[in-house]
Amino acid sequence: MAGHGTDGHPHGADRLCEAGNRVYSRAVRRGRVPRADAEPVPCLLDLALLHPDPDDMDWLVPTSPQEVMTRLLRGVYAEVSASQARVGTTVAAVEWYAGLGGREQGHVEGVAIRVLDGLPRIRAAMDQATERCTTEVLTVQPGGIRREDELSEGLHRALEMRRRGVRMRDLYTHVARHGQGLHTYMELMGDAAEARTLDEVPERLILFDRTVAFIPANTDRTIALELRHPAVIDYLVTVFERLWRLGIPLTSPLPETGIDGITHRERSIAALLAEGHQDAVVAERLGISVRTCRAHIARLSETLGAASRTQLGVRIAQAGLDGPPHAPELLPVTAPGVAESPTEL
Repeated sequence: MAGHGTDGHPHGADRLCEAGNRVYSRAVRRGRVPRADAEPVPCLLDLALLHPDPDDMDWLVPTSPQEVMTRLLRGVYAEVSASQARVGTTVAAVEWYAGLGGREQGHVEGVAIRVLDGLPRIRAAMDQATERCTTEVLTVQPGGIRREDELSEGLHRALEMRRRGVRMRDLYTHVARHGQGLHTYMELMGDAAEARTLDEVPERLILFDRTVAFIPANTDRTIALELRHPAVIDYLVTVFERLWRLGIPLTSPLPETGIDGITHRERSIAALLAEGHQDAVVAERLGISVRTCRAHIARLSETLGAASRTQLGVRIAQAGLDGPPHAPELLPVTAPGVAESPTEL
């Protein structure tokens, strides 16, 4: 969260200066501090971390750490959402331009961008990238529980990359945690791979050695884009790293919602309903079936005492469930995980 500090304190609430950290920490411990203590650190007032005590204007009281964390997380959530939207717009534009140049041939050959038309061509290109990979694979895997046959199909390729010392990092939706195949795969891969989960992730992405990326170019994933342009690769890596920073390690439990009777998934559903999405859209974004989604909505309505969808929307706002779900600390956490085979879009 970027703040508006003074010239002497040009920082945000996510990286307080040493003096600001001392004064704010003291204010939290004691409940308030004299106004004079904050004069050397005007950043605390600029960032709304301290504000006047209405009962005594010579004292300043702190904004609660919980509220500050919520501000920070909402800022990051908004930034990531904007990045996801830009990825979608870029993919659509690239597909359109590529189509203009290669409609007769059915594909476009080029150094920076190739359109791979058909599953055999996609698999061949990804197999080649897998064989040439020497350091790292980054993937985003949307959808829900991964089938065990899907995970085992490319196991030999993943184990071969592990033998060569290739590191793998995967992002899944939280729903993927409920698949036993993924946990079995994690045990086989050991410390060569890490996995984290989020409430929702963008469309599938596979990055090899930060030099070549594969993304779907149509809804049924029978056409893919092979991307090698450095600017596009850098952009996709940045998006991945920001999502990774928000992800929860597969081996760590999901955080509590802080509201009795409301699960983490139901909170995620509530936030998407508050944005005005229909059941099918909510289900797709969270990687669950529409039937499961509606069952969660029914339990959410019962817990909040809502008799209709309109009333449910009101109750969601009253309970503070209309914002982004609780996220982990913003500092990276290293934990063992697993990567799905990178040979299937």
